Amino acid sequence: MDYFISALKKYTIFSGRATRSEYWYFVLFTFLFSIAVSTLDSMIGTPKIFNSYGLLFTIYYLAILLPSIAVAVRRLHDVGKSGWMLFLSLIPLVGAIWIFILTVSDSNPGENKYGPNPNTQPLQPLSPASTTPQPEQPIN
Repeated sequence: MDYFISALKKYTIFSGRATRSEYWYFVLFTFLFSIAVSTLDSMIGTPKIFNSYGLLFTIYYLAILLPSIAVAVRRLHDVGKSGWMLFLSLIPLVGAIWIFILTVSDSNPGENKYGPNPNTQPLQPLSPASTTPQPEQPIN
């Protein structure tokens, strides 16, 4: 879930790199939430947009579109490809297969022109307080 939240926070960041874990966890949670929203749509009976999807699903889809593109571009950067390669997914079947192969590929080792390898970066603490040991307080 942390990867999903992290990708949502970086929804306008198209530079840098995204690990396989970050990308695929984002895809997983996007898929699970879209099933939940679609189910909620059918239970509530929201109006259909263009006789296709419910109103809640359409709003969810539009809200998740930009973060999805951003994390996919960063994932392509991680394997050393330009974000513009994402347009290959518009080619029926072949493009989608090629993008899938790129997204499951391992990261380029070391630094590439898009930045340092995120797999070799030290983990950042969640908050400054979590790294500072607190003295024990006597119990009265």
